[in-house]
Amino acid sequence: MDRRQALEWIGGAVAAGLGTRAFAAPLDTVIKTGVMSFAVYRDFEPWAWRDKDGKLVGIDVDLADLLAQAIAVKSDIQELIPGDDVGADLRNAVWRGSVLGRPPADVLMHVPVDRQLGLDNDRAVICAPYCRESFNMACNRDRVDDCEAAPDLFKGRPLAAEIDTVPDFYLTSTGGGVLRPNVKHFPSGVAAVAAAAGDGADVVVATRAQIEHGMVAAPDRLTQRKSALPGMFSSGWNVGIAVKDNSRDLGDRLEAVMAQLIANGKVAAIFERYGVVYRPPVDA
Repeated sequence: MDRRQALEWIGGAVAAGLGTRAFAAPLDTVIKTGVMSFAVYRDFEPWAWRDKDGKLVGIDVDLADLLAQAIAVKSDIQELIPGDDVGADLRNAVWRGSVLGRPPADVLMHVPVDRQLGLDNDRAVICAPYCRESFNMACNRDRVDDCEAAPDLFKGRPLAAEIDTVPDFYLTSTGGGVLRPNVKHFPSGVAAVAAAAGDGADVVVATRAQIEHGMVAAPDRLTQRKSALPGMFSSGWNVGIAVKDNSRDLGDRLEAVMAQLIANGKVAAIFERYGVVYRPPVDA
């Protein structure tokens, strides 16, 4: 679950409604101020990124707005540059704040729902799972006849992955490293998908969301693999949110709201807006 490097907050000013509040807040404080602050990962398309006009958009951005609306408050969305791991992100975004002095948010979006992660980070509460994510492969349909082939059979073909990620490790270690010389690295999963849709690579490994979102711009260029990736250590994971340990009531309220938004189809509609197939979280 390692993230890209850096340890700092960036982004716009805190909304005026937050006043001088310096810490993530429980439910009654959020309601009293009328503002709930959210942290989303920066440059994390299709979950959160700046469009060509500089507007912050994405699945997690829209979902944060929807959660705030559901409890009748405004959303204040901040961008987070990921730390070395999710534990650092929870510390900087939820319960302590950054070393640069930016206060924590009330909610961090896009947190893996993992029991051990929760035990190792008891100052944060991980809750409200809202989707299921996994890794997959896609192939340029003009240059690859069989995307279901064993990955080591792609030896000699240009392969794409985001640098220093699980897909990168998977491709460079498959078959004892036979594919390593052919792996081309990109700054993001979506950039890797775009390379496979164009002339930069024949095959890409990324998350399903990155692949499906990337296919919107090139619907006839990519074929998504249907069978599981052999040797991939993860079959998938639930994605949820995190709040500070003294804000459990806020987490409980958002968990109930999230369940309603999933049931009435509003969460799925957000995913569809970005070309991503909605996959509900799996019960633990």
